[in-house]
Amino acid sequence: MDTPTAILASAAAALRENPFDDISYRTLGDAVGVSERTVYRHFPTRSHLLEGVAGWIESTEFPLPPFVTIDQFQDAARARFLAFDSSPAFAFVCARAASISPTGEPEPTFFTRALATMLATNHPSVNERDRRRVAAALRYFASAQFWARMRTGFEMSAPAIADVFERTVAKVLGDVLILTDTEMAGVSRRAPA
Repeated sequence: MDTPTAILASAAAALRENPFDDISYRTLGDAVGVSERTVYRHFPTRSHLLEGVAGWIESTEFPLPPFVTIDQFQDAARARFLAFDSSPAFAFVCARAASISPTGEPEPTFFTRALATMLATNHPSVNERDRRRVAAALRYFASAQFWARMRTGFEMSAPAIADVFERTVAKVLGDVLILTDTEMAGVSRRAPA
């Protein structure tokens, strides 16, 4: 494991005992066996560290199940909401990181690329602008940020959040896309009455 990854893994482990703001660079350096200066070299600010830890957590604790259809995407999102409920400290760190300005080069994440590919493959006649709008909406409503807002603002559990998510997906998709019969059946089946 390289040094930046070891630092991020150590920070994630520390989150099981402490809030993010209480984790010091010195503690991380000691845990990894490097100097505090080395930690700063890799993560110059706490925003860099938060963004890095959130990315590490997303990839290791909340891996997104693969999807190529809307139905599979909804299953993947529901599974993520359940995972967020199982590790709320990690999920809140991901939600917090999503609310800061990006510290690195803005680059579409795997999740964003997977959404764009799914929409382009299943709805090639929809123009690029509308596909981007749909992808952005789906990306947000499947995020830790949305989960955190529903959890703290409305005290919802993962299944209740997934119901809100699926109702929103049906609305977003219905307003822009012409759904295939299979997709329409899946969305209708899932959306709560």
